[in-house]
Amino acid sequence: MQAAEKLVRKQFLISPAQIEKIELLAKQKNTSAAEMVRNAITAYNPDVPTDIEESELLELVSTRVKEALIDTRNTRKRLDKTLKKLSAGAV
Repeated sequence: MQAAEKLVRKQFLISPAQIEKIELLAKQKNTSAAEMVRNAITAYNPDVPTDIEESELLELVSTRVKEALIDTRNTRKRLDKTLKKLSAGAV
Protein backbone atom coordinates (compact mmCIF):
# COMPACT_ATOMS: atom_id res chain seq x y z
CA MET A 1 0.00 0.00 0.00
CA GLN A 2 1.21 3.49 -0.82
CA ALA A 3 2.03 5.51 2.29
CA ALA A 4 0.41 8.61 0.79
CA GLU A 5 -2.78 6.77 -0.11
CA LYS A 6 -5.82 8.07 1.76
CA LEU A 7 -7.85 5.29 3.33
CA VAL A 8 -11.51 5.46 4.34
CA ARG A 9 -12.94 3.33 7.11
CA LYS A 10 -15.86 1.10 6.04
CA GLN A 11 -17.64 -1.52 8.08
CA PHE A 12 -18.81 -4.78 6.50
CA LEU A 13 -20.42 -7.88 7.93
CA ILE A 14 -18.72 -11.17 7.10
CA SER A 15 -19.16 -14.68 8.39
CA PRO A 16 -16.89 -16.32 10.97
CA ALA A 17 -15.66 -18.68 8.23
CA GLN A 18 -14.70 -15.70 6.08
CA ILE A 19 -12.88 -14.10 9.01
CA GLU A 20 -10.97 -17.31 9.61
CA LYS A 21 -10.07 -17.59 5.95
CA ILE A 22 -8.90 -13.98 5.55
CA GLU A 23 -6.85 -14.16 8.74
CA LEU A 24 -5.21 -17.41 7.60
CA LEU A 25 -4.41 -15.94 4.18
CA ALA A 26 -3.05 -12.77 5.74
CA LYS A 27 -0.82 -14.78 8.07
CA GLN A 28 0.47 -16.87 5.16
CA LYS A 29 1.27 -13.71 3.17
CA ASN A 30 2.68 -11.96 6.24
CA THR A 31 0.31 -9.01 5.88
CA SER A 32 -2.85 -7.68 7.47
CA ALA A 33 -6.38 -8.88 6.84
CA ALA A 34 -7.25 -5.34 5.73
CA GLU A 35 -4.47 -5.40 3.13
CA MET A 36 -5.73 -8.76 1.87
CA VAL A 37 -9.23 -7.30 1.43
CA ARG A 38 -7.83 -4.25 -0.39
CA ASN A 39 -5.84 -6.53 -2.71
CA ALA A 40 -8.89 -8.69 -3.39
CA ILE A 41 -10.98 -5.62 -4.27
CA THR A 42 -8.24 -4.33 -6.58
CA ALA A 43 -7.89 -7.73 -8.30
CA TYR A 44 -11.62 -8.28 -8.75
CA ASN A 45 -12.91 -7.72 -12.28
CA PRO A 46 -16.50 -8.79 -12.92
CA ASP A 47 -15.98 -8.51 -16.68
CA VAL A 48 -13.48 -11.38 -16.68
CA PRO A 49 -15.12 -14.77 -16.20
CA THR A 50 -13.38 -16.72 -13.45
CA ASP A 51 -15.70 -19.68 -13.15
CA ILE A 52 -15.30 -22.35 -15.79
CA GLU A 53 -18.09 -24.84 -15.87
CA GLU A 54 -16.99 -28.34 -14.91
CA SER A 55 -17.90 -29.69 -18.35
CA GLU A 56 -15.84 -26.96 -20.05
CA LEU A 57 -12.90 -27.68 -17.81
CA LEU A 58 -13.10 -31.42 -18.47
CA GLU A 59 -13.31 -30.78 -22.20
CA LEU A 60 -10.27 -28.50 -22.07
CA VAL A 61 -8.26 -31.02 -20.04
CA SER A 62 -9.33 -33.84 -22.36
CA THR A 63 -8.22 -31.87 -25.42
CA ARG A 64 -4.84 -31.06 -23.86
CA VAL A 65 -4.26 -34.69 -22.84
CA LYS A 66 -5.10 -35.90 -26.36
CA GLU A 67 -2.64 -33.36 -27.80
CA ALA A 68 0.05 -34.50 -25.37
CA LEU A 69 -0.54 -38.15 -26.30
CA ILE A 70 -0.22 -37.39 -30.01
CA ASP A 71 3.00 -35.43 -29.41
CA THR A 72 4.37 -38.27 -27.28
CA ARG A 73 3.57 -40.88 -29.95
CA ASN A 74 5.20 -38.77 -32.67
CA THR A 75 8.29 -38.26 -30.54
CA ARG A 76 8.55 -41.98 -29.81
CA LYS A 77 8.29 -42.77 -33.54
CA ARG A 78 11.12 -40.34 -34.32
CA LEU A 79 13.22 -41.79 -31.51
CA ASP A 80 12.62 -45.34 -32.75
CA LYS A 81 13.68 -44.36 -36.28
CA THR A 82 16.79 -42.66 -34.95
CA LEU A 83 17.69 -45.64 -32.78
CA LYS A 84 17.27 -48.01 -35.74
CA LYS A 85 19.55 -45.83 -37.85
CA LEU A 86 22.12 -45.72 -35.12
CA SER A 87 21.94 -49.46 -34.58
CA ALA A 88 22.26 -50.17 -38.29
CA GLY A 89 25.33 -47.93 -38.56
CA ALA A 90 27.00 -49.47 -35.48
CA VAL A 91 26.75 -53.05 -36.74
